[in-house]
Amino acid sequence: MSFEVKNGIEGGRKFLNSLKMISHSANLGDTRSIATHPASTTHSKLSTEERLSVGITPGLVRVSVGLENIQDVIKDVEQALS
Repeated sequence: MSFEVKNGIEGGRKFLNSLKMISHSANLGDTRSIATHPASTTHSKLSTEERLSVGITPGLVRVSVGLENIQDVIKDVEQALS
């Protein structure tokens, strides 16, 4: 799943740093839930225009939900957003 957080790249970094249970990684393939912020990781070398042309907005966050209890995942996302 992916969603946009407020405040662009800085908002994406803050969100990732606020996660407690979900790991942050550039690789989205694991049994654990993992989140990434492409604008500051995998696509950080591209210009803003290049990122936008491939759909990578400044606040885009991608989450790969793993095998944890879904309520734990939701609570982690909610607390990181607040």
